[in-house]
Amino acid sequence: MLREDVGRHNALDKLIGSALLSEQLPLSDRTVMVSGRSSFEIMQKCAIAGVPIVCTVSAPSISAVSVAEELKMTLIGFLRGQRFNIYSGLERVVPA
Repeated sequence: MLREDVGRHNALDKLIGSALLSEQLPLSDRTVMVSGRSSFEIMQKCAIAGVPIVCTVSAPSISAVSVAEELKMTLIGFLRGQRFNIYSGLERVVPA
């Protein structure tokens, strides 16, 4: 699914709301891609929706990393092409 909005939080709310209305929750077999910085709130919303992997094109906040570690989520930052940094949940990432 793809949802857009001026704010990444609103886009994520739309995505999770759409999944809820179409009875697709939990999103335990999905990855969320965020076009901006991943924050505590983004991670919290994804955790509630059951999303195990969150990727972002920039650096995650320190609190986002803490939440990801605590909740055993995979958090990937600086995702650009074939390059990225893994901040949490290395066990879910399989090298190509």
